[in-house]
Amino acid sequence: MTLQEIIDSSDNIVFFGGAGVSTESGIPDFRSVDGLYNMKYDYPPETILSHTFFMNNTEEFYKFYRDKLIVKGVKPNKAHIALAKLEEKEKLKAVITQNIDGLHQMAGSKNVLELHGSTLRNYCMDCGKSYDIDYIENSKGVPKCECGGIIKPDVVLYEEMLNDDTITKSVQYISNADVLIIGGTSLNVYPAAGFINYLKGSKLVIINKAATSADKNADLVISEPIGEVLGSLKI
Repeated sequence: MTLQEIIDSSDNIVFFGGAGVSTESGIPDFRSVDGLYNMKYDYPPETILSHTFFMNNTEEFYKFYRDKLIVKGVKPNKAHIALAKLEEKEKLKAVITQNIDGLHQMAGSKNVLELHGSTLRNYCMDCGKSYDIDYIENSKGVPKCECGGIIKPDVVLYEEMLNDDTITKSVQYISNADVLIIGGTSLNVYPAAGFINYLKGSKLVIINKAATSADKNADLVISEPIGEVLGSLKI
């Protein structure tokens, strides 16, 4: 079956995506050759993006964060837009994403489960007050709340737990799906990568430029840019 045929024949599709979905909007993929993990800093990004580093070197964390993780002026690409249309047509039940850029919502998706949080949301660690991305971008050094507390992005850092509620909902959607489309992820990040084991449905589709560990179990593997693949669908 082609991807078009699989999508035409189902109204219970779940999409699980990673960094590759946003690269076509100009956001670097964490693990690709020209991605974040190969950039040159005093510390490796894995260290900077950890809870320990945030607590002990908050100013240095924010230098990197403002420089590399706050991405302004980007727009959803054909993949984001196609997924939003599939949801609107009541074929797609949920988008589960490892991305923190909010592009799925910008494209119009309503039911988005953000496993790793979002740079668009920030909160005071003392009083819990919310701040938007502009406040973080325009502040100097360590952003502070009006109460004096340090503001932290609502992003899951290394050493931090994923949100239980988000994991539970993600597993439920995947378990109940007829079709799971995995796109733009190398499936190297756990526990998220283990989610595909919950698929009881009939079809697994993988759209990723590089090979993944799940290719051998997939009904359809497409090694093309995801924007082109989803953008060419008749929805």
